[in-house]
Formats: sequence, C-alpha cells, structure tokens
Amino acid sequence: MIDSLNSLMGGFAAALTPGNLLFAAIGVLLGTAIGVLPGIGPAMAVALLLPVTYAFDPTGAFILFAGIYFGAMFGGSTTSILLNTPGESASVIAAIEGNPMARQGRGAQALAAAAIGHFIGGIVGAVGIVLLAPLVASVAVDIGAPDYFAIMVLAFVAVTAVLGTSRVRGFAALAIGLTIGLVGLDPISGQARLTFGVPQLADGIDVIIVAVGLFAVGEALWVAAHLRRTQDEVIPVGRPWLSREDLAHTWKPWLRGPFIGFTFGSIPAGGAEMSTFMSYVTERKLSKRPELFGKGAIEGVAGPEAAASASSAGTLSTMLTLGLPTTAIAAVMLAAFQQFGIQPGPLLFVNEADLVWTLIASLFIGLVLLLVLNLPLAPVWAKLLQIPRPYLYAGILFFACVGAYAVSGQPVDLIVLLVIGGIGFLMRRYGLPVLPAIIGVILGPDAELQLRRALQIADGDWSTLVSTPLSIVVYLVIAVLLLLPVIRRALRRDTDEREPAAR
Repeated sequence: MIDSLNSLMGGFAAALTPGNLLFAAIGVLLGTAIGVLPGIGPAMAVALLLPVTYAFDPTGAFILFAGIYFGAMFGGSTTSILLNTPGESASVIAAIEGNPMARQGRGAQALAAAAIGHFIGGIVGAVGIVLLAPLVASVAVDIGAPDYFAIMVLAFVAVTAVLGTSRVRGFAALAIGLTIGLVGLDPISGQARLTFGVPQLADGIDVIIVAVGLFAVGEALWVAAHLRRTQDEVIPVGRPWLSREDLAHTWKPWLRGPFIGFTFGSIPAGGAEMSTFMSYVTERKLSKRPELFGKGAIEGVAGPEAAASASSAGTLSTMLTLGLPTTAIAAVMLAAFQQFGIQPGPLLFVNEADLVWTLIASLFIGLVLLLVLNLPLAPVWAKLLQIPRPYLYAGILFFACVGAYAVSGQPVDLIVLLVIGGIGFLMRRYGLPVLPAIIGVILGPDAELQLRRALQIADGDWSTLVSTPLSIVVYLVIAVLLLLPVIRRALRRDTDEREPAAR
C-alpha cells in the first residue's frame, strides 16, 4: 500500500510537467468533441491518432489517449441528453432519462449531474486502480465461461424486465438486437449468417452503426414524420447548477454507480455498457419515485454516468494488469502499447513503473480538467436545443452518416445505417424500447461465444452452466427479477378480491 502511494506521488511529479499537462488538456477537449459527434467514438479516435503518435514520447501519448477516453464518455452523454443521440454506446442510458429532462427545460441540470457523476466515478475508479489492481487481476483470472454467460443473461433479463410498459415488447426488442448481432460469420463453423450474400457483412455490423442508426437516424426519421403536425417551440434551458432537491436525489447514485462500474469494467464480460445498464436498473429499484423513470429522473442520469466513468478505470486496470482488453478502446490502447514495444501484463508495473504510475496520476488530473472545463459549459451545450429542429436533425444525419462511413470506409455501411434507422423508426412507432435492442447487439455475440466455449469444455453437458458459485448466484438473481413482479401482481389481486368481500 505504501509502495503504491509513493509510486503514485512520483507519477504526479511527472504528470504535472507542462508537456504532460498539455497532452492531458488536449486529450480531454478532443475526447469531449469526439463524444459529442454521433458515431465517432474514442476507439476510432485513438486508432486514427496511432500513426500520428509514432514520434511521441510513450508517456505523453498514453496521457493523450486516456484524456480522449474519459472526455469521450462525457461528450457522448452530452448528445444523449440534449439530442437523444448517443455519441458512443456507453451513453445509451443517458438518453433514457436525460433527454426527457432536457425536453422539460432541465437539460443543464442533466448535464451537470452527468459531469459531476463522471468526476466522482472517475476518481473512485482511479483510486481503485491504485489500491485494487492486484485483486482485480486475481478475480478476473478465476472467472470462467459459465460465469461470463450468466452475467450476460442477467444483463438481458434486467433491462428487458424493467424498461417499457410491456415485458413482451422488451423481449421483442431484445430479439431484434440479438438477430442483428448474429449477422456475420459463425465464430466456430465459419458459416455466413444473415449476410444475404453481401461480403462486407461477413465481419458483422459494428455496434456504433447500430447505436447511431437506432437512436440518431431513427429519432431523425420520427421527428421528420411528425414535424408538420407540431409547431417548433423554444425549449427553456433552465439553471446550470443543481438545486438542493436535485442533490438529494443524486448523491447516493453518484456513490453507488462507481462501485458497480469499476466491478463490471474490470471483468471481460463487463465494459461501460453493462455497467451503465446495471446501475440504471439498481437506481430504478432503489428509487422512492420509480414512476418518474423514463420521464426524466435525474438519478437515472447520475448513477449510470458515474458507473460509466468508473468502468473506464476498471477497463484500464484489467488491460494494464492482465494485458486483457475488455472493450474496443482498450483493444486499441493495447495495440498502442505494442506499437511502442511495451507488453501490458503482470510485469508491466515492474518493467514500466514510471510510465504506468504517470498514466494513473494523469487520470486524476484529466478528471479535474474535465469537470473544470465542462461544468461551466453546461448551459452553452444546453442551448443546442434552441436550434431549429430541421437544421438540427439534418446536421445529426450528416454526422451520423460520416461516422458510419468512417467505421470501415464501405458504402455498404451507409445502407446498413439507413436500414437500421428504419427499424428504429418502426420501434418508436410500435412502442418497442430501443435499449434492449442495443444490449442484444453489444452482448449477444459475446454471450454466444461464452455459451459455446462453456459447452465445448464440458463436452456438451448443459449442467456446466450452473456449476460455479457465481453462476448459481447470478441465476438466482435472474429468477427473483422474473418472479417478483408476478408475485406482486398475485398478492395485489388477492388483496383486491378480499377488500370487496370484507365490505
């Protein structure tokens, strides 16, 4: 413990040099801008910058990349809240509660809750890297394929069971997402699935294209279909700071979210997407006003955004200690380490101690810069809502198409984007929640892979899926989630029947 703190102090001494501070400031500003633009995520930005950083000092390059990572998390929540258009997949939850708040004139409050949540979550996550990296490594190594699969099934059931007015619609949306996730080559047999003879679909559909299509394009088409029926209105922005009532509803989610985020971000079945989903489910279950969820509950922004930021730190922890990337951005950063001839893993803290501790110290500095730069800008971002909607959504469609094309440079991606946008439009038309579909696309392929891996190891014995303590606990939680509403309805019906009889 003392050695870690001493190493961290040395890291701060190196990170606070003018050059490294400049890299941190450029990273958080660039990351925020990248997150704001729909379809251009942090993984793509870091990948595009890899050739540029060949001549950089490795420490400065990784400080830049870490700033982009955390900045993009905040920027993605900005467009989710203001425009119902996630800048990247981890910001999907922010659209569920943040956008209704913005439409009620509380966009600035939602942005402030997100900014403070990111700061608290990032700080807790960075402290977690310092204190818990060895423990995280040992836990992640012990988790097997049955556990991964059980955790993913929990994510599927959790979001479909609590979102929307109908469970049937929730599971229908999940089925749409799982079907989209099947597109591509079978990971074991190599058989093409749902590619319709288009060779560009052999690698599957990128999750960014799906997220941008369902949210940005679907929202733009929905607005276009109803624009003539409604008059444009100037939406009030509201005060940029949180009231005492807002703080009363946000401080507990700010503290709960980071622990959920760091835990799920540290394991290969986690990542910011699952962390935000699980935090949202937790806050909805614990809230004293669950009826507001889906209509603009500020705790539904605060908790998941804190979880997203802590999850980023957890992802970095696993990548640094095990050399195991759990997200796309971690995979790109792993490639960046290898570009400089550095191999992340258990020996990284010994062989490259100066670089690692300077990078960790830069996380604290970058988070402070993010809060200082972005919190005062909340009302400026909120004024985006006052742009006339035809111009606003035309711009969204433009950047969505640019982002989709930039994923692989294939014109087919634009066609896929518009098709998925049409699906998003139909989902809005028939009341299907979008979030389960996104979860299906993100986690569906991984769930299939872990299921097959578990069955192959056990020679096809299905009992292996409930052969570990963690998987058994997770399935018990799933059973509670599915049965509890049924039991509540039965008890309520029994009570209603008894009351007339008593009279």
